[in-house]
Amino acid sequence: MSPTLTTTIAEAPAPELAPRERETLRHIAAGRTYLQTARHMGLSKHTVDAYLRRIRAKLDINSTAELTRLAISMGL
Repeated sequence: MSPTLTTTIAEAPAPELAPRERETLRHIAAGRTYLQTARHMGLSKHTVDAYLRRIRAKLDINSTAELTRLAISMGL
């Protein structure tokens, strides 16, 4: 693959995420727990969990490691 195509593929998922989903993903990728993320964002732990479930469903991701890799590729 050419570098341009690779970059496009890596950045493609970004528009699919809502701003709060992107923010949640950034916190989790930084190593914060659901509770720490919730407190920082002014949400309940359950809302953070819901955001992460939606991210996983939208992007077909199953693990936190994959979420972290995605966040890095998105520049979060």
